[in-house]
Amino acid sequence: MILWTCNNRRVASVTAPHVKASGRARAKSPDVKRYDREYFDRWYRDPRHAVVHRGVLARRVQLAVAAAEYLLERPIRSVLDVGCGEAPWRALLMRVRPGVRYVGVDSSRYAVQRFGRTRGIRLGTVGELGRMKLGGPFDLVVCSDVLHYVGTAELERGLFALQRLVGGVAFFELFTKEDATIGDDVGFQPRAAATYRRLFRAAGFTPLGLHCYAGRALEPELIMFERGAPPPRERRRR
Repeated sequence: MILWTCNNRRVASVTAPHVKASGRARAKSPDVKRYDREYFDRWYRDPRHAVVHRGVLARRVQLAVAAAEYLLERPIRSVLDVGCGEAPWRALLMRVRPGVRYVGVDSSRYAVQRFGRTRGIRLGTVGELGRMKLGGPFDLVVCSDVLHYVGTAELERGLFALQRLVGGVAFFELFTKEDATIGDDVGFQPRAAATYRRLFRAAGFTPLGLHCYAGRALEPELIMFERGAPPPRERRRR
């Protein structure tokens, strides 16, 4: 579960000689994708393949926490991390907000068996969120670098379930077919940005910008310029 935008600002240190003309790198993986220890070693720890480093992750955490706390007007107390993998967000969250309640969900049996008890990870998928008893709503819901690997029908179910779990802000970092990316392309769903906008809107999420969304609980309190601007083709001409 790891893609990264292919431009000088974000991947200057990455060597990817196998990047295709589309800008997206094909991972050499078996037909059945398994999120086992080998997968996490390759994409998160091997310097030949890893495309997201700790400094980048720390800035993601800072952004998501700041957005949630700005709108909630208090420190966050609870976080749901969907598709958390080995839960790298957890340690960084605990560092800035000691005592925060963290719940991770991931489909990797390896991650749950190895870190489930110590890092609070439960076995589940995006499509199963509606059936899981997770104890929401949460001040911050994270689903980073996950949704572009989920089929559309499952994504729709998952977004409606996530809406019920968001008490503050959701951080949905994802990539579209319009983005040039490198990294793990196996299972990537090449959906258009317009498709994601439609799905988020149908599920009741209000875009704030920089991958952040307000749930229905906070939407009535947003002032005009806290809302993300519409894409250029949707703006009215003056």
